[in-house]
Amino acid sequence: MNKFILLIFWIQILIYAFLIAYFLVPVSMRSSVFPFFALSGIVFSFLGIILVYLTKKQGIQGWLRKFLQLTGVCSAGVTVSVILHNLFYALAVLSIDISVFHFLFEILHTIFFLATFFVFMIGFLIGAIGSIVLFIKK
Repeated sequence: MNKFILLIFWIQILIYAFLIAYFLVPVSMRSSVFPFFALSGIVFSFLGIILVYLTKKQGIQGWLRKFLQLTGVCSAGVTVSVILHNLFYALAVLSIDISVFHFLFEILHTIFFLATFFVFMIGFLIGAIGSIVLFIKK
């Protein structure tokens, strides 16, 4: 296996830990590290895209390929979901006088918020744990 894939994988694990830790600190302390948080999220997504590409290019097969691709796709999906959540939240605020659109945008921003945590973050964790188990097994 390519050592570059391993490097990207472990960097993603570190960024994931930082992203989770960000939500565990008090809100008053978050504003000072927000630019680093936003940059970490973008890097997290790009590394996920690169991980999926390299996994496919290197010809990794079997369960390891599935777990690495799950890790990569979920890390890329986090940023997309966060952006869509914020977009639909802003549209819900702007359309507060138009009840049909307001209701639709409220539902959509809630769906993408929940998808960020319950689909992509947990999917990343499952892919990462599965990959680590298979790395150790080899």
